[in-house]
Amino acid sequence: MKLPTLRRDIVCRQAVELVTDYLEGALSRRDTRRFEAHLQACDGCEEYLRQVEMTISVLGRVEPEDLAPETRQGLIELYRQFLEA
Repeated sequence: MKLPTLRRDIVCRQAVELVTDYLEGALSRRDTRRFEAHLQACDGCEEYLRQVEMTISVLGRVEPEDLAPETRQGLIELYRQFLEA
């Protein structure tokens, strides 16, 4: 995800959206610095990153086909609700 260039600082919603790209090393150096600066100033987003890292560590990699269709659909709906909020 590419961040808008008009703002220097990112907000929590952007940080949450960037966590996966950050963990995968997919952010530009500039966006990585901005993301990390936000984490230093925001305990909530820092904790969210820790929770995602812990979840990945505990669960490993779960592929969509590993999930029951109802579970997969439930996660999709939850994600859509998050995006609409």
